[in-house]
Amino acid sequence: MIKMKKAVEIGPLESVFPGSTSKILDFLCVFKDWDYSVSDIAKNAGISFKTALHEIKSLEEQQVLSKTRTVGKATMYKLNLESKQGFHIDKLAFEIATKRALESIKKITA
Repeated sequence: MIKMKKAVEIGPLESVFPGSTSKILDFLCVFKDWDYSVSDIAKNAGISFKTALHEIKSLEEQQVLSKTRTVGKATMYKLNLESKQGFHIDKLAFEIATKRALESIKKITA
């Protein structure tokens, strides 16, 4: 079995809510300044293309992700920070990451 290399090893959302959707959201929250194809999202989230395609469609319907443009045949997506859902997911991921970082610092200094 081939293990896929993820852009974010264990993201904040995945640490609390294990699953493909969390892996996608972790990647897009960390790299929110750019847009990505389904293939790029799948690769960097460490999931299959088919799973990414299904999850992205669902997240787009919920307005968490938005289509940004088309590059050749690829549709590009990014986290939709203009929607309440996208904004609050990004904020939650940041809060979880901050808490994890502070706990790591406490362990190191203890």
